[in-house]
Amino acid sequence: GVTPAHIGGTTLFGDNVEDEWFIVYLVREITREFPGLAARIDDNDGEFLLIEAADFLPKWLNPENSENRVFFYKGELHIIPPSETPEQECDLPAPCPTISEALSLLSARSEEFLAAEPIRAAVSKRIDGYPEKIQASLHRARCFLPAGIAAVLRQRPSLLAAAVQAFYLRDPADLRACRRPFRAFPADQRVMTLVTFTRCLYAQLVQQKFVPDRRSGYTLPLPSHPQYKAYELGMKLAHGFEILCSKSSKASPDSKRNMLSGPLWERFLRSLKEKDYFKGELEGSAKYSELLHMAEDYFQQSVTTSESSVEVNPGDEVLTLLQTTPFDVKEFEREAACLPPEDDDSWLDITPDALDQMLKEARNESLPSSNEEEQKYDLEAVAESMKAFVSKVSTHEGAEMPWSSDESHVSFDVDSFTKALDRILGADSEELDSDDLDEEEEFGFSEEEEGDEDSGADNPRQEQKVSPDELIGSLKAYMSEMDRELAQTNVGKSFTTQNKGASSVKAAPSESAAAEDAALAPVDVDMNLVANLLESYSAQAGLAGPTSNILQSMGVYLPENKD
Repeated sequence: GVTPAHIGGTTLFGDNVEDEWFIVYLVREITREFPGLAARIDDNDGEFLLIEAADFLPKWLNPENSENRVFFYKGELHIIPPSETPEQECDLPAPCPTISEALSLLSARSEEFLAAEPIRAAVSKRIDGYPEKIQASLHRARCFLPAGIAAVLRQRPSLLAAAVQAFYLRDPADLRACRRPFRAFPADQRVMTLVTFTRCLYAQLVQQKFVPDRRSGYTLPLPSHPQYKAYELGMKLAHGFEILCSKSSKASPDSKRNMLSGPLWERFLRSLKEKDYFKGELEGSAKYSELLHMAEDYFQQSVTTSESSVEVNPGDEVLTLLQTTPFDVKEFEREAACLPPEDDDSWLDITPDALDQMLKEARNESLPSSNEEEQKYDLEAVAESMKAFVSKVSTHEGAEMPWSSDESHVSFDVDSFTKALDRILGADSEELDSDDLDEEEEFGFSEEEEGDEDSGADNPRQEQKVSPDELIGSLKAYMSEMDRELAQTNVGKSFTTQNKGASSVKAAPSESAAAEDAALAPVDVDMNLVANLLESYSAQAGLAGPTSNILQSMGVYLPENKD
């Protein structure tokens, strides 16, 4: 169907994921304020709202069929299930609905498509605290920078992000503009001022090590200087703004040539030719060149106008503000004498314990104290959790985690088990090689005796029916022989066996038989499982690894190895 009238937009949030979730908050509140609106939002990862609630999604929902199914409507998250889309073959994956189909269903039966409470709670938790949360994501810091930049930021604080990104993502070509005295922001008119960053922008700026070129005019005091950080931040911001101005179309003599060599101009020129704009004139003729120049001027003016209403080159805007905004350096110097204190940036340093706490809060788990963890730690819980994990379903998409201990136990069907054994062990002798025949004769798996051969050549060979008890007994004898062979190898000796009392051991006729019985003692599965897990966990040396990942996903936490 045709996409209905709508308003759309694209935001480049960069490394600041909080900006993305703030947009989610705004979209949700817009649909709450205007109940007739429905909104969907995605990013370069796809339906990131579903990714946030991945632990609670229904099994049918996957990246292939989630398009046009997830909407904010009346301030709540809605998911349209596949059964509500047009009819399709049962053996084919459910197709994604069109926008028109999804909106029709949403407006008619929105109550039925309300996302499950855990899914809505996961998304709401991510955007909880807005708009008050915005203030917590800001950081104020003192910067010693050119007075022109201070004046520009007072008029357009949003240009700070463009300047930080220009410095943060600089390349050698960008730095060519910084290997000479700065043209837009010389270093001789610097003032101390207070700049408000987002925490992401501040971290990007302060964490990068950079030494300015001597020719730029920017120098730094010794690191022991009390204002060293302000000088360094101001120097980095000045480089970012200078890079922006060097990319300005006003500063580039080739800007018109670049504009007329892009795909937009090629499509415009092709459209003019299709509409017979040149009236059959030969290319290169005087009339053709005149019409071409008129088209170029019109295209340049229209593109500049349309871009100015949507997205202005930040370098152009900086130069325009610099030329039109008067400022007084003396006034900035007087204000510098009574600046408020800057914010503490200790949040940049995260201890390992604080990181663990953040990860557990993200997984909605409580962090027990070290004493409680040691007291409540139980090796049996590790073994039981691993057994539950192994009993779960595993596919090419991964294994299901045993999230709940209340799930029913795995059922055991005796008939299905015996039929499976019959398929494995009940093969005809014609399908077996000579070694298999010898083993069948030794353990009683042969389905016919030699005396049966004189039953007549005309009669087909009758299969001998084996009872389940006899079949299981033969299998146990076969496994017992395998155990005896493995017991003499390093593989058999590597397992911990169960310790039995003297009363449970029968008298053996010889010392060798007693040793053999001891070697064939049942393997302690739980002890071996726990021992191997602890050995693997110890080998991780405190880092992430398979053992800690699997156990933590099941809610089991091992104590630190302090030995």
